[in-house]
Amino acid sequence: MRTALVIGTGLIGTSAALALSGRGVVVHLADHDPEQARTAAALGAGTDEAPAAPVDLAIVAAPPAHVASVLADAMSRGVARGYVDVASVKGGPRRELEARGLDLSSYLGTHPMSGREKSGPLAATADLFEGRPWVLTPTRDTDTEVLNLALELVSHCRAVPVVMDADAHDRAVALVSHMPHLVSSMVAARLEHAEEAAVRLCGQGIRDVTRIAASDPRMWIDILSANPGPVADLLADVSADLDETVSALRALQSSDESKRREGGAGIEDVLRRGNAGQVRVPGKHGSAPRAYEVVAVLIDDQPGQLARIFADAGAAGVNVEDVRIEHATGQQAGLVQLWVEPNAVPVLTSALRDRGWALRQQR
Repeated sequence: MRTALVIGTGLIGTSAALALSGRGVVVHLADHDPEQARTAAALGAGTDEAPAAPVDLAIVAAPPAHVASVLADAMSRGVARGYVDVASVKGGPRRELEARGLDLSSYLGTHPMSGREKSGPLAATADLFEGRPWVLTPTRDTDTEVLNLALELVSHCRAVPVVMDADAHDRAVALVSHMPHLVSSMVAARLEHAEEAAVRLCGQGIRDVTRIAASDPRMWIDILSANPGPVADLLADVSADLDETVSALRALQSSDESKRREGGAGIEDVLRRGNAGQVRVPGKHGSAPRAYEVVAVLIDDQPGQLARIFADAGAAGVNVEDVRIEHATGQQAGLVQLWVEPNAVPVLTSALRDRGWALRQQR
């Protein structure tokens, strides 16, 4: 791939453009808002000038509801040898393109499984897709050249290609992305009118659960409007679990010992099923989940503290697999949790103590 046209310069489109430009591809940028395309160009994602000749690959980064119309326009103008889109829903746009009677041999639906709570070109990064799955949904009609161009795009973005059927993809993202987002929003909504004294007690748990609720509602209306059935089916299952859990909690309030036992069993069941599901979440780089242990370090809220911790861990020869920060309520201090291999805990603990760090024992 030598040339590309990115149509839609939001977070995903601009991030892909940055990655391609960084690999020497000449990238042209287009957007219904010319100012947004100029912003992406100023960030080094490419040029907002129209290509003088057809490019190798056109990448449509429009909302699901507009993907088919944008693709149809681009294909009618012959702007590229191959076309992909990066929308989060795949079955609907393809069926709409088929209904328009277009030759889809030059088209391949794709979906990079990566994103952020922020949107727009200013939120974009060239490494947004690194190590993340990038779904490709080819059909028997897909031209081999187009498939190869899509694979080259994924490679340039340092993502991991995953081949799926379009409708199977939509059911999968309903489970791992769309339904969890709505549940996160429902939990966060409980905080809107909560007493300030209660909100001030928020810890890392509530931050983890509500983090994705900060995303742009307009973007999510577009996404959910394109995949409502599978999401509704999953939420119906969640609703049934909620009803059973509420009944179990009410039973725990009973003066009847047998009812309290039934209530406890019901709560234990949902918690254990949660455990069983959580361990299936892939670990680092999509590999099987691994058991890590935590070394907790107390820090002051001052510049350079995190850099010092990572430098000291590196000097000790310890790789930090994950990190979480819990800020102390009402204090300029926090707790940094370093997730490391179990055999690295004694080494890291000793090294950090020798360098003057205060550690907190984890339960």
